[in-house]
Amino acid sequence: MSTISILIIAHAPLAHALRECALHVFPDCGSSVTALDVQPNQPPEESLAQARILLDQLGADSTLVLTDVFGATPCNIAQRLVDGVRSRLVTGVNLPMLLRAVSYRTEPLDSVVTRAVVGGTQGVMQVAISAPQNQNRRNRHDQDSYDHQQ
Repeated sequence: MSTISILIIAHAPLAHALRECALHVFPDCGSSVTALDVQPNQPPEESLAQARILLDQLGADSTLVLTDVFGATPCNIAQRLVDGVRSRLVTGVNLPMLLRAVSYRTEPLDSVVTRAVVGGTQGVMQVAISAPQNQNRRNRHDQDSYDHQQ
């Protein structure tokens, strides 16, 4: 059974931070997940050369490349790196996306891509904030007229 490798290419320090989070949840994923932080003053050609080295070092049959922002330098580098056959590119990386990809890295590449995108989108939601529990609520008719924020 082959494992999909995952290469994260993002603005520094996001790529390595995401990798560290993945290692926190899945300590055994270190050999299949690597990261390239694109530095602000580094020429794109240098970052692309580093990305090619990392891709070769992964040595996997298939690789999912994750980047942070479509159209930004990390994504542009990744677009030049992936071939669409052995490697695929997904932008908008977030931690739920990465964790989903790591969870299913033993599945075929197309399946991992689909699961990563679904995980990333389902991981974004507005959370309703309820009133704090166990606090006395003030009566609207309290005499304290300074209840408002000043």
